[in-house]
Amino acid sequence: MANGTNYKELIDELKKYLTLQVDYTKLTVVEKMAVLFSAASVAIIICLLAICVLFYLSMALVQYLSEVMDCLWGANLIVALLYMVLLLAVVAFKKQLIVDPIAKFLSKLFLNPKE
Repeated sequence: MANGTNYKELIDELKKYLTLQVDYTKLTVVEKMAVLFSAASVAIIICLLAICVLFYLSMALVQYLSEVMDCLWGANLIVALLYMVLLLAVVAFKKQLIVDPIAKFLSKLFLNPKE
């Protein structure tokens, strides 16, 4: 009977261990998802605020250029061309500016264990 009791205790301890491992995994996933969603939320808020600031700076630049050039459509065209160059630069360097930082963040978040 002593061996039967030992096996039963071993099985009970193994069940407890597996339950704890499942709970730990769930908590780890929830923690990492919370970090991911909070980072995404902050990025979205910063982007929206940056768009607002850029809009007002653009309007100020158009106003200034229209006074200097005495041509409102020319000032708007210059600002539009400035944005076109900026867009082309982002497209040309999208891997370095967008893809690599996101991949690095996600790999650090999900692949490196927190010590």
